[in-house]
Amino acid sequence: MREFGTRNLHAFGKEIKLGLFEEILGSEANKDWSEDDRPLLQWKADGRNQNGSGQLRQHGWLRGIYSMALEGRFPSDASEVIYGESTTPVESTEAQDLIDFQTLRDSLRTELDCQVCYALVLDPMTTPCGHTFCQKCVARVLDHTDLCPICRRKIGMPNDIQLEPINKTMARLIDYFFLDQISVRREASAQDEIGPDYEKNLPLFVCTLSFPTMPTFLHIFEPRYRLMIRRVLANGNGKFGMVMYNRQGRVLPGQLDDVPFVQYGTLLMIERYELLPDGRSLVVATGVSRFKIVDSGMLDGYYVAKTERVDDIALAEEERLESIETSRDTINPLPEGNESDLPLDSMSTQQLLLSAREFISNQRRSGAPWLHPRVMLAYGPVPTDAARFPWWFASILPISEEEKYPILAATSVRERLKISAKWARRLEARDWSTRSSLYSVL
Repeated sequence: MREFGTRNLHAFGKEIKLGLFEEILGSEANKDWSEDDRPLLQWKADGRNQNGSGQLRQHGWLRGIYSMALEGRFPSDASEVIYGESTTPVESTEAQDLIDFQTLRDSLRTELDCQVCYALVLDPMTTPCGHTFCQKCVARVLDHTDLCPICRRKIGMPNDIQLEPINKTMARLIDYFFLDQISVRREASAQDEIGPDYEKNLPLFVCTLSFPTMPTFLHIFEPRYRLMIRRVLANGNGKFGMVMYNRQGRVLPGQLDDVPFVQYGTLLMIERYELLPDGRSLVVATGVSRFKIVDSGMLDGYYVAKTERVDDIALAEEERLESIETSRDTINPLPEGNESDLPLDSMSTQQLLLSAREFISNQRRSGAPWLHPRVMLAYGPVPTDAARFPWWFASILPISEEEKYPILAATSVRERLKISAKWARRLEARDWSTRSSLYSVL
């Protein structure tokens, strides 16, 4: 119910059987207050900033106020209600009020279970066909179908259900009659969002390889990932992990034994999100950092993981290792010849970068389709920064993801540039074998 009106009263009546109020509070209508002893009820009408008053006609406070509401003499936004005195003893009405309240409460409880999760309805949302479910349950239903779970009519509601108003009348009713139960329900719902393995808190999208600083373009259509992305956006940080499938079933370096994906992945942050009318969405996310999975579990159909951040070794250590590798030339001089024939270990980090960039320039001059202007527009121009270049190169290079994967685990810019330079040499020599293993690029 958006507002309490004729349409919403109809929907409200269909769902919780408004007739229950009439059966319990409208019965025994012959028990009226005597005309001289009718208590006066006073209140403030919040919406109109004015006072109101009226006399109870039917015996008992619950029955009397219910009768006034049906007659339109008691507004739904009444507050600061003052109950007038009567010569009738209080005890004679209190006992019946308590009986009526408990009977009404017990009868309503059986009508207020969500027919999707079978628990007390939380944040009730009434569909156009008149059925009410938890707001989150409606969102979950729309991930799979646009039909009402009860009557199978089209729901006809937007997929961005969080922006839709809840049924405030029913929510107030639940808060009034079942405050303790709904409080426990909210806590349980919040825990369900986290899952039983609360430390495994990074949601995983098992799909492809992504790289730090580079964009990843996703078309979200599976119900489990619709739910995951919705939760990621709702928690405010917009972050999730991307890992690739172990498609060939090989034992890859760092592969976890009991899951269908590899151990190293990239933390992504959602930059753009476009929800389509049918519930699918288009997402652009940018790589933030790398991680290593140390444990994983399942939450509502998608994987979640406990991870460790993967960082590079210190710059001083990288420079020391480079110095050791390149200084070997002075001990064992290399034969003169083309730089492309030099062992990669003997080349400086800057030479490795220039070698890979030269390969790209040659490929562009030859019209390589993987360097099409649309690709360059998506991933940006060739980086001059040695730290960023390997991620850019790995994003656009037309080789298998299994061959690209080791670059994620490399912990120095130099090591990643050596991998990049080796890819370039092999492509240049047209020596890419379909049977090459990812160990050959290390």
